[in-house]
Amino acid sequence: MVTAIGWGLNWSVLKFVLQDWPPLFARGSAGLLGAVGLAAFAAFRGECFVVPREARLRLAAAAGINVFAWMGFTALSLNWLKVSEGALIAYSMPIWAMLIAWPLLGERPNNRSLLALALGVSGIAVLMGGPDLAGGKLPGILFALAAAILFAIGTVTARMTVPMNPTALTAWQVALGCLPMVILSLFLEQPHIFSLSLPGLCGLVYMAAGPMALCYLTWFGALRRLPASVAATGMLLVPIVGALSAIPLLGDRLGGREILAVALTLSGVGLALRRSGKLT
Repeated sequence: MVTAIGWGLNWSVLKFVLQDWPPLFARGSAGLLGAVGLAAFAAFRGECFVVPREARLRLAAAAGINVFAWMGFTALSLNWLKVSEGALIAYSMPIWAMLIAWPLLGERPNNRSLLALALGVSGIAVLMGGPDLAGGKLPGILFALAAAILFAIGTVTARMTVPMNPTALTAWQVALGCLPMVILSLFLEQPHIFSLSLPGLCGLVYMAAGPMALCYLTWFGALRRLPASVAATGMLLVPIVGALSAIPLLGDRLGGREILAVALTLSGVGLALRRSGKLT
């Protein structure tokens, strides 16, 4: 729930930062700040930062899938897509997670989990209103779809983790995933670093402390305690939280379509969590 709410709010807060900075640089910079905060907290707790030699490649792969691909590719997709279009494609992730978890983990979906997924995806489809993805938007579609599939792989394989303390491990993943975003942005986006306004600065601070630090920590914690398909289905709450948060933050209105979307998605998440309770 903490992850879903934090990442959901990020869709609205990101709009303030994107008024001043391009997507890749905004998310990469927030991630590096979040990694510094996580590292400081891990050091305060006395956690070890040494990565076992045999696990370094696994750590790099996890950072690439869970952070760079997810945050970076979804940010890049916004160069061609609207936020609603990018979110609709990116949050097809539970479909891929459920399909991937079947052969890899033996988590065969039952009727309840399939119904939960159908309700959740239906809610997102209603919320987004079936956006038109034609007309030069193919690069954005491919970036968002790649982010969804790769993050689903990271979700399913999260238990094959690096043997390290969780906060230090998360700091490493966020830092290794976000540093390439900043480097690529300097060449591809050429950001004006000192153009950040006060609302953009507040948004950057939130992105660093919430979505990039706390939410990644709670997300990896959830994956250690829930079946991969259940955790992924719970993330269907993210675009709903984003739509609701846009009402006070961006002045959007809540109509019948949004209410129906909330009802469908919450029903799906409720079914998924009920299944999780029986499994545990």
